Amino acid sequence: MPKIAIISDSHDNIVRIDQMLKKINKLNIRTIIHCGDVCTADTLKYLCNNFSGKIYLSLGNVDIDHGINQKNLKNIKIFPKFGEIKIDNLKIAFVHYPDKAKRLAKTKKYDFVFYGHTHQPWEEKINDCKVINPGTLAGLFTGSTFAILDTTLSADRQETKKMELVIL
Repeated sequence: MPKIAIISDSHDNIVRIDQMLKKINKLNIRTIIHCGDVCTADTLKYLCNNFSGKIYLSLGNVDIDHGINQKNLKNIKIFPKFGEIKIDNLKIAFVHYPDKAKRLAKTKKYDFVFYGHTHQPWEEKINDCKVINPGTLAGLFTGSTFAILDTTLSADRQETKKMELVIL
């Protein structure tokens, strides 16, 4: 699983979701981490039905209002407060809110912490943890962006852990 798409704040924008899916399918990305604010259950169902890989979602402030859940959705795991997963020996946490992301990074338990909410792409380092906001997929208030994490091992067996911001 060398590449992972990190998205946030898709806000029911099906056009941008389709553009992102087209791009990640070309790159054979099989995992999406969504840092919240899908908005409606219909949009979440659309995302799940149009992506056959695994989706991890941490609920955002508008998701809670719409009662999003994973009933009848096979390829998603929903985390109400924050998500914690391990992929390619990387410990990853993801959450909607920046203050919670920084608190998670300060625990020194994670290689990466992803978050959303601000709609602004951002990257910083706290201790040895990279804290990253992929921006807003919907393009609300700023351009439409998402991130790709490449976990591919280099020839000398060192993980590249390369991040790329994708502008739609």
